[in-house]
Amino acid sequence: MLSYCCSGNANAPAVVFLHGFLGSKDDWSEIILQLKDDFYCISIDLPGHGDNKVISAYELPTPGFNRCAELVAATLSSLNISQFHLVGYSLGGRIALHIAKLYPEQLLSLVLESCHPGLESKADKIARKQNDSAWANKLSTLPISEFLQLWYQQAVFNNLTTTEQHALVLKRSHNNPLVLANCYQATSLAEQGNLWNIPSQLKVASHFIAGHQDSKFMALAKRWQEQQPLSLHCINASGHNVHLAAPQPFSNKLRMLFT
Repeated sequence: MLSYCCSGNANAPAVVFLHGFLGSKDDWSEIILQLKDDFYCISIDLPGHGDNKVISAYELPTPGFNRCAELVAATLSSLNISQFHLVGYSLGGRIALHIAKLYPEQLLSLVLESCHPGLESKADKIARKQNDSAWANKLSTLPISEFLQLWYQQAVFNNLTTTEQHALVLKRSHNNPLVLANCYQATSLAEQGNLWNIPSQLKVASHFIAGHQDSKFMALAKRWQEQQPLSLHCINASGHNVHLAAPQPFSNKLRMLFT
């Protein structure tokens, strides 16, 4: 069972939150603070993250998406949660897509934040695998703080100020790099199947939240919306990590989608 945190009214509709790579269940604390009076909020540490740091307990096969989905489902089952709104950011969103594929009857709605539904060409997958292998090598060999400084210099995080980058490096430096490297390679986008058609397979609403400064994922979401029953929601004054940059608008959007 994965580490988790529950807040709110246990008799209210459940909302499950899945964080991104390098994150933890605590990343959702500001969002949960806004929603816990009206919902039962459950934030879960993904394998290798947060309090799930023992690799022997949470080592993932490659690909590891189905195993992650199974672990999340088992954790929720232990809490007697049978139906829930599912919110996933980045890696958490990609795992949420696998949960939607494996356990569609459990979803009340699906909310994806800055999440990729899968690479479509073999060439893109080969290039991504090479890129992710290089990052995994850095993660396994460099001091964690040095790795994090490099990680947050990527273009997708260019909306972060130097102060915000420094704060994230400090916040993430407690992580176990070897356990993270296992999770990173097992859940590489290169290992993920094509999940573009998941929204049309669900009986519940699918939503995509993107920051207006994140041009890459805004474009991806617009293309996805043209093909599938997916509602796109753009949040101002935010980049890739919308719930971190704009917690109040993000919370307001979730409340509107869930009621």
